[in-house]
Amino acid sequence: MVLRFDGEPVWWRGPASHLVVARPAPEVPVPDDDTPRTTTPEHVPDAAGLSVHELDASTWDAFAELVERNNGIFGGCWCIGWHPECGQRGISHRDVKERRVRTGGAHAALVLDADGRAQGWAQYGSPQELPNIKHRRRYDQEPPPVPDWRIACVFVDRRHRGRGVARLALEGALDFIARQGGGRVEAISETTAGRDAQGRFLFSGTVELFDRYDFDRVRQVGMHAWIVQRVLAAR
Repeated sequence: MVLRFDGEPVWWRGPASHLVVARPAPEVPVPDDDTPRTTTPEHVPDAAGLSVHELDASTWDAFAELVERNNGIFGGCWCIGWHPECGQRGISHRDVKERRVRTGGAHAALVLDADGRAQGWAQYGSPQELPNIKHRRRYDQEPPPVPDWRIACVFVDRRHRGRGVARLALEGALDFIARQGGGRVEAISETTAGRDAQGRFLFSGTVELFDRYDFDRVRQVGMHAWIVQRVLAAR
Protein backbone atom coordinates (compact mmCIF):
# COMPACT_ATOMS: atom_id res chain seq x y z
CA MET A 1 0.00 0.00 0.00
CA VAL A 2 1.49 3.35 -1.07
CA LEU A 3 0.29 6.95 -0.50
CA ARG A 4 1.68 9.78 -2.63
CA PHE A 5 1.69 13.54 -2.01
CA ASP A 6 2.80 16.83 -3.67
CA GLY A 7 2.87 20.50 -2.65
CA GLU A 8 4.49 23.86 -1.78
CA PRO A 9 6.70 25.16 1.12
CA VAL A 10 5.69 24.05 4.61
CA TRP A 11 3.70 26.07 7.16
CA TRP A 12 6.63 26.13 9.60
CA ARG A 13 10.36 26.33 9.10
CA GLY A 14 13.35 26.17 11.43
CA PRO A 15 16.88 24.83 11.95
CA ALA A 16 17.37 21.09 11.61
CA SER A 17 17.52 20.57 15.37
CA HIS A 18 14.58 22.82 16.24
CA LEU A 19 10.89 22.95 15.55
CA VAL A 20 9.53 26.50 15.49
CA VAL A 21 5.75 26.61 15.74
CA ALA A 22 4.25 29.31 13.57
CA ARG A 23 1.03 29.76 15.51
CA PRO A 24 -0.39 28.91 18.94
CA ALA A 25 -2.23 25.64 19.31
CA PRO A 26 -6.01 25.92 19.06
CA GLU A 27 -8.17 25.11 22.04
CA VAL A 28 -9.50 21.60 21.54
CA PRO A 29 -12.33 20.40 23.82
CA VAL A 30 -12.44 16.93 25.32
CA PRO A 31 -15.11 14.99 23.40
CA ASP A 32 -18.37 14.12 25.11
CA ASP A 33 -19.07 11.11 22.90
CA ASP A 34 -17.28 8.36 21.00
CA THR A 35 -18.54 9.30 17.54
CA PRO A 36 -16.03 7.97 14.98
CA ARG A 37 -14.51 10.50 12.60
CA THR A 38 -13.03 9.65 9.26
CA THR A 39 -9.48 10.64 8.46
CA THR A 40 -9.35 14.04 6.76
CA PRO A 41 -5.79 14.32 5.41
CA GLU A 42 -4.60 17.83 4.64
CA HIS A 43 -2.68 18.84 1.54
CA VAL A 44 0.88 18.47 2.80
CA PRO A 45 3.33 21.12 1.52
CA ASP A 46 6.84 20.55 0.24
CA ALA A 47 6.28 16.81 -0.12
CA ALA A 48 6.91 16.33 -3.84
CA GLY A 49 8.43 12.94 -4.55
CA LEU A 50 7.63 11.48 -1.13
CA SER A 51 5.52 8.37 -0.63
CA VAL A 52 4.30 6.49 2.45
CA HIS A 53 4.70 2.72 2.80
CA GLU A 54 3.96 0.22 5.52
CA LEU A 55 7.00 -0.99 7.44
CA ASP A 56 7.31 -4.68 6.63
CA ALA A 57 9.82 -7.14 5.24
CA SER A 58 9.85 -5.36 1.87
CA THR A 59 10.79 -1.98 3.42
CA TRP A 60 13.01 -3.24 6.25
CA ASP A 61 16.27 -2.43 4.44
CA ALA A 62 15.21 1.20 3.86
CA PHE A 63 14.15 1.54 7.51
CA ALA A 64 17.42 -0.01 8.75
CA GLU A 65 19.50 2.32 6.57
CA LEU A 66 17.70 5.35 8.03
CA VAL A 67 18.29 4.12 11.58
CA GLU A 68 21.98 3.45 10.90
CA ARG A 69 22.33 6.86 9.22
CA ASN A 70 21.11 8.39 12.50
CA ASN A 71 23.38 6.46 14.88
CA GLY A 72 20.81 3.84 15.79
CA ILE A 73 18.31 6.54 16.88
CA PHE A 74 19.14 8.04 20.26
CA GLY A 75 22.36 6.02 20.44
CA GLY A 76 20.92 2.62 19.61
CA CYS A 77 17.21 2.51 20.45
CA TRP A 78 16.26 1.11 17.03
CA CYS A 79 12.70 2.21 17.85
CA ILE A 80 12.04 -0.58 20.36
CA GLY A 81 11.55 1.78 23.34
CA TRP A 82 7.78 1.17 23.36
CA HIS A 83 8.04 -2.60 22.75
CA PRO A 84 7.95 -4.99 25.74
CA GLU A 85 11.52 -6.23 25.07
CA CYS A 86 13.03 -2.83 25.86
CA GLY A 87 15.19 -3.00 28.97
CA GLN A 88 15.88 -6.71 28.74
CA ARG A 89 19.54 -7.62 29.18
CA GLY A 90 21.67 -9.16 26.50
CA ILE A 91 19.41 -8.36 23.55
CA SER A 92 20.25 -6.79 20.23
CA HIS A 93 17.84 -3.92 19.63
CA ARG A 94 18.34 -4.27 15.90
CA ASP A 95 17.57 -7.99 15.94
CA VAL A 96 14.49 -7.49 18.10
CA LYS A 97 13.13 -4.84 15.74
CA GLU A 98 13.87 -6.83 12.60
CA ARG A 99 12.24 -9.96 14.01
CA ARG A 100 9.13 -8.00 14.96
CA VAL A 101 8.91 -6.33 11.55
CA ARG A 102 9.32 -9.59 9.64
CA THR A 103 6.71 -11.38 11.78
CA GLY A 104 4.13 -8.57 11.81
CA GLY A 105 4.86 -7.54 15.40
CA ALA A 106 5.88 -3.95 14.60
CA HIS A 107 4.07 -1.34 12.55
CA ALA A 108 4.94 2.07 11.13
CA ALA A 109 4.15 4.39 8.26
CA LEU A 110 7.51 4.82 6.53
CA VAL A 111 8.17 7.89 4.35
CA LEU A 112 10.42 7.28 1.34
CA ASP A 113 11.85 9.92 -0.98
CA ALA A 114 11.99 9.78 -4.78
CA ASP A 115 15.22 7.76 -4.58
CA GLY A 116 13.67 5.13 -2.31
CA ARG A 117 15.53 6.27 0.82
CA ALA A 118 13.56 6.41 4.05
CA GLN A 119 13.45 9.87 5.66
CA GLY A 120 11.02 9.34 8.55
CA TRP A 121 8.26 7.26 10.10
CA ALA A 122 5.34 7.23 12.50
CA GLN A 123 5.25 4.09 14.63
CA TYR A 124 1.82 2.71 15.52
CA GLY A 125 0.41 -0.46 17.05
CA SER A 126 -1.86 -1.95 19.67
CA PRO A 127 -1.29 -1.27 23.40
CA GLN A 128 -0.01 -4.86 23.66
CA GLU A 129 2.57 -4.16 20.95
CA LEU A 130 3.49 -0.78 22.48
CA PRO A 131 3.01 -1.03 26.28
CA ASN A 132 6.01 1.08 27.37
CA ILE A 133 4.45 4.52 27.32
CA LYS A 134 6.07 7.66 28.72
CA HIS A 135 4.75 9.29 31.90
CA ARG A 136 3.32 5.94 33.04
CA ARG A 137 2.86 6.95 36.69
CA ARG A 138 0.83 10.06 35.86
CA TYR A 139 -1.03 8.18 33.14
CA ASP A 140 -2.15 5.46 35.57
CA GLN A 141 -3.32 7.93 38.21
CA GLU A 142 -6.35 8.74 36.07
CA PRO A 143 -6.38 6.40 33.08
CA PRO A 144 -8.02 7.70 29.91
CA PRO A 145 -10.42 5.61 27.80
CA VAL A 146 -8.61 2.43 26.74
CA PRO A 147 -7.16 2.89 23.24
CA ASP A 148 -7.27 0.36 20.42
CA TRP A 149 -4.11 1.84 18.90
CA ARG A 150 -1.16 3.96 19.93
CA ILE A 151 1.04 6.23 17.86
CA ALA A 152 4.43 6.16 19.54
CA CYS A 153 7.68 7.29 17.90
CA VAL A 154 7.50 9.96 15.17
CA PHE A 155 10.99 10.33 13.75
CA VAL A 156 12.44 12.39 10.87
CA ASP A 157 16.02 12.34 9.60
CA ARG A 158 17.76 15.41 10.98
CA ARG A 159 18.59 16.70 7.48
CA HIS A 160 14.96 16.45 6.36
CA ARG A 161 13.11 18.19 9.18
CA GLY A 162 10.91 21.12 8.24
CA ARG A 163 9.72 19.50 5.00
CA GLY A 164 6.41 17.97 6.07
CA VAL A 165 7.78 14.44 6.58
CA ALA A 166 6.27 14.05 10.07
CA ARG A 167 2.86 15.12 8.78
CA LEU A 168 3.03 12.61 5.93
CA ALA A 169 4.04 9.87 8.35
CA LEU A 170 1.16 10.65 10.71
CA GLU A 171 -1.31 10.76 7.81
CA GLY A 172 -0.02 7.39 6.66
CA ALA A 173 -0.32 5.85 10.13
CA LEU A 174 -3.92 7.07 10.45
CA ASP A 175 -4.76 5.72 7.01
CA PHE A 176 -3.27 2.30 7.80
CA ILE A 177 -5.13 2.19 11.14
CA ALA A 178 -8.41 3.08 9.43
CA ARG A 179 -7.87 0.32 6.88
CA GLN A 180 -7.32 -2.14 9.73
CA GLY A 181 -10.64 -1.34 11.36
CA GLY A 182 -10.05 2.03 13.01
CA GLY A 183 -10.93 2.64 16.66
CA ARG A 184 -9.63 4.82 19.46
CA VAL A 185 -6.13 6.12 18.70
CA GLU A 186 -3.86 7.53 21.41
CA ALA A 187 -0.54 9.35 21.58
CA ILE A 188 1.44 11.06 24.33
CA SER A 189 3.07 14.10 22.82
CA GLU A 190 4.47 17.51 23.81
CA THR A 191 3.23 21.03 23.23
CA THR A 192 5.61 23.51 21.62
CA ALA A 193 3.55 26.71 21.57
CA GLY A 194 5.38 29.57 23.27
CA ARG A 195 8.77 27.85 23.39
CA ASP A 196 11.60 27.00 21.02
CA ALA A 197 11.57 23.21 21.42
CA GLN A 198 14.55 21.13 20.31
CA GLY A 199 13.45 18.68 17.65
CA ARG A 200 15.55 15.82 19.00
CA PHE A 201 13.34 15.71 22.11
CA LEU A 202 10.08 15.66 20.15
CA PHE A 203 10.28 11.92 19.52
CA SER A 204 6.49 11.54 19.74
CA GLY A 205 5.68 14.44 17.44
CA THR A 206 3.97 17.54 18.82
CA VAL A 207 0.54 18.11 20.30
CA GLU A 208 0.03 20.85 17.71
CA LEU A 209 0.56 18.31 14.93
CA PHE A 210 -2.05 15.99 16.45
CA ASP A 211 -4.40 18.96 16.88
CA ARG A 212 -4.38 19.39 13.10
CA TYR A 213 -5.70 15.83 12.71
CA ASP A 214 -8.64 16.21 15.10
CA PHE A 215 -7.06 14.65 18.17
CA ASP A 216 -8.46 15.84 21.49
CA ARG A 217 -6.31 16.85 24.44
CA VAL A 218 -7.49 14.44 27.13
CA ARG A 219 -5.19 15.19 30.07
CA GLN A 220 -1.80 16.72 30.83
CA VAL A 221 0.74 14.24 32.25
CA GLY A 222 3.96 16.29 32.21
CA MET A 223 5.24 19.84 32.03
CA HIS A 224 4.58 19.88 28.29
CA ALA A 225 3.19 16.37 27.76
CA TRP A 226 -0.43 15.57 26.96
CA ILE A 227 -2.45 12.44 26.32
CA VAL A 228 -4.26 13.00 23.02
CA GLN A 229 -6.89 10.72 21.50
CA ARG A 230 -9.39 10.49 18.66
CA VAL A 231 -11.85 7.87 17.44
CA LEU A 232 -11.09 6.93 13.86
CA ALA A 233 -13.68 5.36 11.59
CA ALA A 234 -12.83 2.23 9.62
CA ARG A 235 -12.30 2.38 5.86
